[in-house]
Amino acid sequence: MIRHDILIKLLQFGIFLLLFLYGYSNVNRPLSSWKDEKLIIAISQNTTLADEEFAKQLVKKFATYLDTPLKIVLMPADKIESAFQKHEVHFAASGFRTDEKAKSLLFGPGYLTVREQVAYNLNRSSPRKIADLCNKRIAVIAGSNHEKVLLALQKDYPNLIWESRTKQTVEDLLTEVAKGELDYTLANHEQIEHMHNFHINLSAAFDIGKPTKLAWAFPADTDNELITAAEQFFSEMNSSGELNMMLDRYYGHNDRLIPLDAATFIEQSKKTLPKYRAFFEEAGKIINEDWRLIAAIAYQESHWDPLATSFTNVRGMMMLTEATADRMRVSNRLDARESTIAGAKYLDLIKKQLPIRIKEPERTWLALSAYNQGQGHLEDARVLTQRNGDNPDIWIDVKKWLPLLSNPSYFQNLKYGYARGGEAAAFVENIRAYYDILARVADDNETDTAKKSKYQLASTRSFPAFSLRAPNNIKPPLVNPWPGSAYSLSQ
Repeated sequence: MIRHDILIKLLQFGIFLLLFLYGYSNVNRPLSSWKDEKLIIAISQNTTLADEEFAKQLVKKFATYLDTPLKIVLMPADKIESAFQKHEVHFAASGFRTDEKAKSLLFGPGYLTVREQVAYNLNRSSPRKIADLCNKRIAVIAGSNHEKVLLALQKDYPNLIWESRTKQTVEDLLTEVAKGELDYTLANHEQIEHMHNFHINLSAAFDIGKPTKLAWAFPADTDNELITAAEQFFSEMNSSGELNMMLDRYYGHNDRLIPLDAATFIEQSKKTLPKYRAFFEEAGKIINEDWRLIAAIAYQESHWDPLATSFTNVRGMMMLTEATADRMRVSNRLDARESTIAGAKYLDLIKKQLPIRIKEPERTWLALSAYNQGQGHLEDARVLTQRNGDNPDIWIDVKKWLPLLSNPSYFQNLKYGYARGGEAAAFVENIRAYYDILARVADDNETDTAKKSKYQLASTRSFPAFSLRAPNNIKPPLVNPWPGSAYSLSQ
């Protein structure tokens, strides 16, 4: 007879063997059909918030295009290719470039041209060439495009060493450079321009390599029909102008503000904004709008100065004209609360008068243009846009033609005549930039992100994006902040 203890061990081994075989088969099993069941897509969680949200919105449109249920999996950049090998996802919608040389990968059409750059602190000397990066404190995201660039360079520059970071974002590393905690990091120009709004002393030293394009990446054994569908999807998005519209939404205002403007705005958001935030929140509730947008408009108009007055007698927090104040029944334009609520209601009125077919966020951007220049001049700009073969219902097209409202060759043939259309375009772009910054720096315990995502970014990351502090305008010490710290060579 088999002893009782031996029988138990045999049973334990049998269970272990079954679990092992099940796990092995589970790892290597084919993915469920993307046609009939579910499309599973990986997105890097280590990039910028704009990159992440752009990727999410694009793949949601792709799933709708295929009429297929969608599952988005946020994962570390260095785990994505492993997910391909384990057949856990159908493709990756971020973190790859068309110029990568990998036999195990296929790429869809490039959708955004980027330049990979070395980011440095302006309070320190600028590196001028690759050799200047050797033996410096550098960190990049593990498995990212930027680490792949360094790996290729390391063959010719063996003293080029860096730390491979996990559970951080590109934004975190750029912040560390701005604070003097890193010598350099790598990022693309869109990422650096965005973070330049938060850190006045952050800049790009030089480009590494030639410009390239971001693209979706597919495992080499991907169903050809899926890749063909992706190519057709991008072709249609390009033809309709919808892709350019999305790119403008997430990247179009990155470099709108000069560094001092952004730094001043962040400083004022800490000092002045708390005095008037309750008014912005009240106005936002009245018109069912994100209070940050109202605050961004007020800053663009008056720098949150309720007593502001222009040479044309436009006055108050929202810089209302006498005619607008009368229309909105304002008794005192210099009353901060009254001006804020009236300005918000006026914006809402403009939005309601736009054609119903115009969707968000285009509706808001176009309405802001009319808030600045008047509805008649916006209509002239839309007519001009349509005459020249562009779409009068999307901001990216209309803003190209607004500046021509001051050109006699154009405004003489328009109903409402001359206008400083270039100022209206800049007005809207500045508000977009201020709103984006404010959505990051304003302390907020709200859990409802629906209103925010209508315009820009609402994250579902499992860890927070970079923690922003006041802009770093103080020269950091030039000594190594980590004596005795070890570099980790990336293999």
